[in-house]
Amino acid sequence: MYDAEDEEEIILQNDFVFNIDKSLLIDPCRVLVRKLIAEGPYSLVYEGEFESRPVAVKIIQPMRTSAVILEHKEKFQREVLLQAKMNHENVVKLIGVSVEPALFLITELLRGGTLQKYLWSIRPRRLDLKLCISLALDISRAMEYLHDNGIIHRDLKPSNLLLTEEKKRIKVADFGLAREEITNEMTCEAGTYRWMAPELFSKASLRVGMKKHYDHKVDVYSFAIVLWELLTNKAPFKGRDHITVAYAAVAHKERPSLENIPEELVPLLQSCWSEDPSLRPEFMEITNYLKKFLTTLCPAEMTPPRVIQIEDTRNNTGTDNATKKSDEKAKKRKSKLSNFLSCFDKCLSD
Repeated sequence: MYDAEDEEEIILQNDFVFNIDKSLLIDPCRVLVRKLIAEGPYSLVYEGEFESRPVAVKIIQPMRTSAVILEHKEKFQREVLLQAKMNHENVVKLIGVSVEPALFLITELLRGGTLQKYLWSIRPRRLDLKLCISLALDISRAMEYLHDNGIIHRDLKPSNLLLTEEKKRIKVADFGLAREEITNEMTCEAGTYRWMAPELFSKASLRVGMKKHYDHKVDVYSFAIVLWELLTNKAPFKGRDHITVAYAAVAHKERPSLENIPEELVPLLQSCWSEDPSLRPEFMEITNYLKKFLTTLCPAEMTPPRVIQIEDTRNNTGTDNATKKSDEKAKKRKSKLSNFLSCFDKCLSD
């Protein structure tokens, strides 16, 4: 049990224990809520203002906390605890939360909206290739940071990627389905079918709550689908329902068409959406490859340096253990994929 006077505040509400750092708790009266900017099945997102700065206010089930079902309280707390640990330029920053009278999160506001809406708005036109790779680099750097800290996003897709106002930078958002990679055994509630890795699909895993073994490589598969969308500005598996998409990906090993994809990026996509998770690269390798490819598009320019700040979590035993295990796994992964970059380097030089 944490001491309320120490690091964490414990709030009891209908037999559920909210265990949230008290420094994150915000008086809702200090938050101005303005126009609605996004809507999901279980939440609403508003533009707002907190301490004279623009913010995004995500309200979980817009009702009193006492009426929110247990599953959504658990998801809310999980999202808060994970996002509070993150400090990276390509990850949406959490500012604070409230648990009464309603559950809401306050994050930095990105006025460019979601990548999904932006791509829709310019169809059928494609993005400039240099911009595509630059945005893909932002995503890859964010995911590299998450994986280095033992976190699997599990729901990487365009609607969870937010653009800056000038639409030149991107940040990863929505950690409601994210998990710490402490064990390979996870529930199969994750993600949206069009972006989900094949190992998440099986007769067993299609039943809600079943356990299945998978790891951080599910995010690499999702990234490949997102990269394909950036390059083509088309919807993956367009016109198919969820079950048909799952069947096509698993039974027929079907992937989006590589027609009109730059030839230098074909091997990257094929590796990232490989059926075998162990053959998919790490995000560190993806980042390095994309940086090299970007220099071929603008050789006279220097790409911005990667900036990473990792929060000191020495007092958080769970995080320490997760990070140690993540480091051990990373060493094993690198040995399996030592030829990855040399293979792609050859592709670039041919």
